[in-house]
Amino acid sequence: MRLEAISTTDLAICSALVLALALLNLRHSPDLAKGLVIGMVRLILQLSLIAIVLKTVFEHASLWSTVLISVVMMLLAGREVAARQQTKLAQGWTLSISIFAMTSTSTLLILLALLALVQPAPWYTPQYAIPLLGMILGNTLNSVSLSMDRLVDSARLSRTAIEAQLMLGASRKAAIAPLVRQAMHSGMMPSINGMAAAGIVSLPGMMTGQILAGASPETAVRYQILIFLLIVAGAAMGAWLATRLTVWRLFDERDRLRLDRLA
Repeated sequence: MRLEAISTTDLAICSALVLALALLNLRHSPDLAKGLVIGMVRLILQLSLIAIVLKTVFEHASLWSTVLISVVMMLLAGREVAARQQTKLAQGWTLSISIFAMTSTSTLLILLALLALVQPAPWYTPQYAIPLLGMILGNTLNSVSLSMDRLVDSARLSRTAIEAQLMLGASRKAAIAPLVRQAMHSGMMPSINGMAAAGIVSLPGMMTGQILAGASPETAVRYQILIFLLIVAGAAMGAWLATRLTVWRLFDERDRLRLDRLA
């Protein structure tokens, strides 16, 4: 079965639905309406641009082009994490921690997927590397963003309780451990919910795409399970690393809570 091409008219109809929702919310929730319109415009522009870029990269596949696009994706993902934080660490530490957490975990997992699991030939084939990295990055971004935001905000609101435990002799690890657990839980919840709902409530994107492209359901399911496990691993590793580095920045070498390090 060959899929019919999506026309500009089809896209315009879907865009009109989002615009109608934005207009309905314009009076009572202007921020939501603005977010819908800006998000839709960004979606269309970004995906249209990446289609042009990927077409060129796929036609002239090379290790360096794949690496360049991967690095740009990781850096932009780190920037998105930092931009979503309500309360940031001063001196650019939120950006530094988010970029490090995103790039280190995503690099490890994409190399594992390409070299040991999927094993395309050559291993850096952009048709495999870039989509796989994008799926891992997208979910790791949400996990890192949610966990960092929850941890910093909770530390600010729980300052008195944390300092009381420190005065009683608790280490910084013990004093902030409940907040770290809550932050990890918040960061991991979207991935956990996605696993729980997969195949029952929803059909994941990669599996749906492969089935629409003509792949057998068994093959599509195997690929989707592989991707889901990599996604969850990336989300967990990214959230763990981001929260530990954030705790390190929130305390000094004498185990004092340093909220003055917040922007």
